[in-house]
Amino acid sequence: MKLAIMQPYLFPYLGYFQLIDVADKFVFYDDVNFIKNGWINRNRLLISKNVNYITIPLSGMSSSLKINQVMIQQNDRWRKKILQSVRQSYSKAPYFKEVNNILSEVLFSEENYISNLAKKSIILVSQYLELETQFIISSSNYNNMELGGVDRVIDICHREKATEYYNLPGGKGLYDNDLFELNEIKLYFVKPFLSRYQQFSEEFIPGLSVIDVLMFNDKSTAREMLHTEGGE
Repeated sequence: MKLAIMQPYLFPYLGYFQLIDVADKFVFYDDVNFIKNGWINRNRLLISKNVNYITIPLSGMSSSLKINQVMIQQNDRWRKKILQSVRQSYSKAPYFKEVNNILSEVLFSEENYISNLAKKSIILVSQYLELETQFIISSSNYNNMELGGVDRVIDICHREKATEYYNLPGGKGLYDNDLFELNEIKLYFVKPFLSRYQQFSEEFIPGLSVIDVLMFNDKSTAREMLHTEGGE
């Protein structure tokens, strides 16, 4: 059984979904410390033909809080502003209507916490792409916060009876292959492959939010972009 574990990010880039696609089960790691200026409440899009962030404003943000404890500012001003910016910048994209509906559903959902909003963005995109991966929430299932780092990851792998653990390359400095082998788990790293696709200009800008990918590519093409060699 193939398992992956990641913090919930807001409409993450394509590599995140390549990790989801290779896994049988995907754990949202929502009860670890919130990281400021990361990808939990923001991502990048081509706004007015330049790379800019769309950001969900938070209330009482602190790196001493867990991700699932950080609340969203409760007003519609920022929601409308984000939608307006995306509409002005992407309205002529071939798949604007379908993708804008997903964005709107996430932004105007009745979620109070950023973890739930970010999870929703990932789940709705995964459903749109018809991915079959099962999603699990760490804070609701494991009660193992007394463990730290790799010990906690291995504990989750054992509980889910995972035989293979997949991560993105950023985890190479965190995980010891020998320790996973000792626990009878094969450790793999999925190397993201960011296919070139037609954006509005001739210059291609990779690594933007999956929203950008979906604006310019139909479902089947986007799904093809998810296929990787599996891991290294």
